[in-house]
Amino acid sequence: MTAPTVDPGERDRAAAACERLSVALAEPARPVTGDDARGRRWHGQSLYRGAAGTAVLHGVRAQTGDDPPARVRTWLTEATREDVSAASTAGLWFGAPAVGFAVATAAPGLCPATLQQLDTAVARLIGARLDAAEARIVAGRRPPLAEFDLVRGLTGLGAYLLHRTHSDSRPDRQPSRPDHGVDGDLARRVVAYLVQLTEPLPRAVDEFGADVPGWWSGAVPSGETAHRYPGGHIDLGIAHGISGPLAFLALAMRRGLTVPGQAEAIDRVCRFLDHWRQNSPAGAWWPERIGRNELHHGRPRQTGPARPSWCYGTPGIARACQLAAVVLGDTARQQAAERALADCLDDPGQLRNVLDARLCHGWAGIAATAWHAAHDAATDRIAGYLPRLLSKLTALAEQIPAPSQPAREGLIDGDAGIALTLQSMITTTASVSWPTCLLLA
Repeated sequence: MTAPTVDPGERDRAAAACERLSVALAEPARPVTGDDARGRRWHGQSLYRGAAGTAVLHGVRAQTGDDPPARVRTWLTEATREDVSAASTAGLWFGAPAVGFAVATAAPGLCPATLQQLDTAVARLIGARLDAAEARIVAGRRPPLAEFDLVRGLTGLGAYLLHRTHSDSRPDRQPSRPDHGVDGDLARRVVAYLVQLTEPLPRAVDEFGADVPGWWSGAVPSGETAHRYPGGHIDLGIAHGISGPLAFLALAMRRGLTVPGQAEAIDRVCRFLDHWRQNSPAGAWWPERIGRNELHHGRPRQTGPARPSWCYGTPGIARACQLAAVVLGDTARQQAAERALADCLDDPGQLRNVLDARLCHGWAGIAATAWHAAHDAATDRIAGYLPRLLSKLTALAEQIPAPSQPAREGLIDGDAGIALTLQSMITTTASVSWPTCLLLA
């Protein structure tokens, strides 16, 4: 499918908004000291809200000739100002994986020694995480979300390896730049772990046994009261839940990274999501979470679609299902996923709940998801919404405070993500490797 041609006037308007945000993010905020220094260190190494994420914007724009190269060097220096964390709390969005992702995306070939050091640190981190997961499985314990999710867990770390070792070879995409010095066997270990995650937990020590999926977590969701989720829950979102592993397994298969049982694992998760897909006059939707009682009764507590977004809600889950259907060659499931996303984009009742412009929860995430889904879609329906999404995102970007005021740093939850989404939608030569951190492509 070919995306519709962008109106030249709308393209110029979006380009101006993107340039304005880039200028506002030309320099990091002044370094802080004292009690705020620890927070500054966290922000420096964060894709979510920090220097590493902002470097990705300037790196992509430098590669298309829209930003001076000095800007990306400035932000990468800021990201590595403090010792880069490879502790157990590091993940794709923070620490060595985040900084490594930023360096590889924003400045490919610029600092190979630094990138090799980061790759080595990330490989050690992944090895330790896989060993811990194996021990947890042998002990029959349920996984915490942080073991396998995109933000902190092995799905995100797998996405790092995918980004570093396997390019996107589709003819309509500019390939990423793989570095085959990264251990490909480690990537296969991550895929094999996620395949095992989709299977019932052997020798479970709790009362659920094989009655709940292997990705059932005993954790209580953040901000939720314990009584709503006795014994744990399942998260369906792409950021923290099972749609993240699904999208990763599909992207890995698409790029030739496969292990035995991978197709069956993808189908297993798809059948689970098929079961929990709900129908409404406005289209299909999925609950954000499923608790024990909901699993027992086979229906969600949630009575209607929540805020549509990349991280939760229909857009991210539908994209994961679409990717899975494409690699499995499942036409009916692909059509269902694309119909769910298109119906969501056509529903003002859902869209009015989107309150900001950013990637994680806002319009940039919806636009980026639709942009990539449209390129894989069997029909032009999703593509038909792209001009409207571009116009909406441009208008919101124009409302962000003037460049004389400090811009919000970061890719996932900052102004850099808004600018980079606009850049990707109007520049056909823009790098397509950065959406790997969202499992969109």
